Amino acid sequence: MKTKKLVLLLLLNIIFLQYSFAQKYSTVDKVVLKYPKSFDSPEELAERIQYDFSSDYDRARAIYSWMAFNIKYDYAAFLNPPRTQSFSYRSEAEKQRKIEALNNQMLQKAFKSQKAVCEGFTLLYQYLASLMGIKSEIIRGDSKTRLADIGRKDTTSNHAWNIVLLNGKWRLVDVTWGQGYYDSTKGRMIKDFEPAYFDTDPDYFFAKHFPDSGSFLGQKISKYDFLNGPLVYNKGIAGDNKILAPESGIIEVKNGDKITFQIKNISKSDQFFYLNKKNQAVRIVNSRERRGSLEFQITFNNTIGDYITFFLNTNSIASFKVVSR
Repeated sequence: MKTKKLVLLLLLNIIFLQYSFAQKYSTVDKVVLKYPKSFDSPEELAERIQYDFSSDYDRARAIYSWMAFNIKYDYAAFLNPPRTQSFSYRSEAEKQRKIEALNNQMLQKAFKSQKAVCEGFTLLYQYLASLMGIKSEIIRGDSKTRLADIGRKDTTSNHAWNIVLLNGKWRLVDVTWGQGYYDSTKGRMIKDFEPAYFDTDPDYFFAKHFPDSGSFLGQKISKYDFLNGPLVYNKGIAGDNKILAPESGIIEVKNGDKITFQIKNISKSDQFFYLNKKNQAVRIVNSRERRGSLEFQITFNNTIGDYITFFLNTNSIASFKVVSR
């Protein structure tokens, strides 16, 4: 009987993995996966994309997927950034020409070496889009990627992304994060295509990004919410696991307090748990399904550490900071 159960579990896991693979790649992505891993020039790549896709939306997605599939984040350059190039100029026009030349040098290097940091990713994306007549701009700002970022006191300018005008609407794109992520346990970058950072829902995007301007399309973005909200992970965005409660990512508790959580698109039958401070999985049991979400309570005690991270099917989806009072 145990053998039959094990075989059934293995079959279910295979089905789940096949389903996840199918969901990960769009029709556009599947076409781009067949492209060469390198082209002689950005112009050649742009010409191929224009031939294969007719809409600006699909072309913008094709740029995103080809770059995410083939260009790696240059973590060595992130750790040891090159010196900023300085130059002199006599007029604003000369200044802009020199900036454009430096930017072109950077994007060409990203394309040929297939390595870049966020600046190279955004410049290359913008250039490829421009070759197809698609308007794109580069936005610089802060990023939220670590547990220590929850409750940080201020923002810094450490990241860059694109906005792209498609069908009369500006869309948010972060191809740097689309190509993979840094695994702190392995101490290196992991290539892992993530479609969630193309045309991302602004609510999710600005939970992890804060523009230097403090606004998006003229609307002010809450710096407080960015700094003090929960840390949302890629799989939480991809699965639309929006945090409905609590609103803050900082939970102030005393021993024995019960805190109510509500997370979208999770059911009681899902493999849903958190890790205690001994890194042991604790299954969520006292839950109820409510309007497409799962509502549950956790009683805080000394088994819970400084942070609590929730997992769905082994993928982390959100973390909160715990503060004793």
